Amino acid sequence: MEWWQAVVLAIVQGLTEFLPVSSSGHLVLVPRLFGWPDQGLAFDVAVHVGTLLAVLWYFRRDLLPLLLGLARFARGDRTDPYGRLAFNLGVATLPVGFVGLFFSDFIEASLRSPFVVAFQLAVFGVVLYLADRFGAHKRAETELSVTQALLIGCGQALALIPGTSRSGITMTVGLLAGLTREAAARFAFLLSVPGIALAGGYEGFKLATGAVASPVQLTEILIGMGVSALVGYACIHFFLRFIARIGFLPFTIYRLLLAAFIVWVFI
Repeated sequence: MEWWQAVVLAIVQGLTEFLPVSSSGHLVLVPRLFGWPDQGLAFDVAVHVGTLLAVLWYFRRDLLPLLLGLARFARGDRTDPYGRLAFNLGVATLPVGFVGLFFSDFIEASLRSPFVVAFQLAVFGVVLYLADRFGAHKRAETELSVTQALLIGCGQALALIPGTSRSGITMTVGLLAGLTREAAARFAFLLSVPGIALAGGYEGFKLATGAVASPVQLTEILIGMGVSALVGYACIHFFLRFIARIGFLPFTIYRLLLAAFIVWVFI
């Protein structure tokens, strides 16, 4: 892989990890579309680390209150909104950990096809629009119940299938739970911290143990990590700033057009 290909793929990851358009789907499609060699597991780990750094830095002022709130929650204080939010983020992480542990190899082997990506893009793009159109848009992310947080987590687990979009499906379920657009996005982005950490950690474990061979080129690794971090941070900033005004319809249209393009080119 050339250095400029690493830049392109890192930009794709930084944008699509947080926009509701599926980062895994784009990382499957871009190399196939241009005939590039597979970027390898090491590069995938690097860009995941980059987007993790982006969300950690963006929400850095929230992390300590979340940790302190979680400690108070564990001692029985149920009044602290940060404590409830931190607990719900933990609950919402459980499904993706379970599904990733037991089904990730099957998903990697059987569901990384253009047809699957196109289907997931189209179906869940429409579901996202409907959730935005008919959702109550009244609640903050700190007002979620444990059951609603668990349902959002089940949505995140479904996003292990390429084309679904982790941020897209978590925002969709959040909107259906009555969250405002901004609250659904904030919860999805905060949930990405353990989600991306688990995914990157699992891929890193496979790489370290030799379960998957992937040559490591330091230049590509550093480019991928740095570019995806910078682009991811900018993406979070502008998405939260403008989502209340623009809504999710543009992303639904993009997903449908991309699905049609995939069918036209690959199927």
